[in-house]
Amino acid sequence: MITNNPLVKSEYETDHIVDFAETDLIDVLIRVRDMIHKGHKLLTHPLSGSIKPNETIFKTVLVSGNTGRTDFDSVAMIEDCISAAKKFPPRQIPDDFIYDMQVIDLSLIKPAL
Repeated sequence: MITNNPLVKSEYETDHIVDFAETDLIDVLIRVRDMIHKGHKLLTHPLSGSIKPNETIFKTVLVSGNTGRTDFDSVAMIEDCISAAKKFPPRQIPDDFIYDMQVIDLSLIKPAL
């Protein structure tokens, strides 16, 4: 999984491969794109949930552990998601919402695991 969510990292790093970086949403999506170009396949939608890209700062995306041929459906989806995310100007998130956003992202990825 690729994430910028410290709650996801602490919850799953002992049982799963977690690529964690303290970064923004766009960079997480670009990291996912780079994994796809290396032959990984998307396992979860990069913009899951009904949360607009500028309404959260945390994102976790699952990709396959194994590599193979480039999955062009995954490439198209991640490129569309990056373009969509770039259309929304970033918003300043109040500090007292940070933990709540981490919990929301964690709750979106749990069912996929």
